Order: sequence, then C-alpha cells, then structure tokens
Amino acid sequence: MKLAATASCAELIELLKSKHGDLMFHQSGGCCDGSSPMCYPLGEFKTGAQDVFVGELAGCPFYMGRAQHKLWQHTDLTIDVVNGRGASFSLEIPEGKRFIVRSEICAVDVE
Repeated sequence: MKLAATASCAELIELLKSKHGDLMFHQSGGCCDGSSPMCYPLGEFKTGAQDVFVGELAGCPFYMGRAQHKLWQHTDLTIDVVNGRGASFSLEIPEGKRFIVRSEICAVDVE
C-alpha cells in the first residue's frame, strides 16, 4: 500500500496545521463518513491494537482500522480534497472541504 497526497490535499493540511498544530489521520470504515479519512489534532484520536499505521500523509501519521486495512491492503491510496461538507468531526469541515480517498488496486504476487 502506498499513501500519497494531491497538491490540494497537502495545501489544506498546511492550512489546518497553521490553525491546529500537528495533525493525524484515521480511516475506520465505521460510522459517520465511513471510510473517509478523518483529520484530528495529533494525539486527540486514540489509536490502539485495532489500528494499523499506514504511513505519513504530508508529514502527518495516517492510521487505518485493522478491518479496513485488511480489505484495502493491496490498494494504493491518494488522499484528495473536494468542496463540500462531510458528516464527521474532521478538522477540514469548517473550511467547506472534505478529504476523500482515490484508490488504485496494486498488483499482488500470488505463489
């Protein structure tokens, strides 16, 4: 799994960092916006054994729920931004923006 940010995503992350300090992302596949990445001040969302560290997104740690990761582990993720309001507690909501996932399935060696 590769994790990348579009230019507009990286720009929004920098704006949010200027307002909220260090950030983190979590994608659960659960309630609210389901599999949309959620952005929080670093450490505000408590991760645990059920979460997988996927990598860094524009310098911010990005976690995914283990069940979601199991389904997406062979997928490259590009996090992008669209105009609109999601149904979550993510920090970009007051900016009138929404983080979304654009994905591409990776080749998997099966032997």
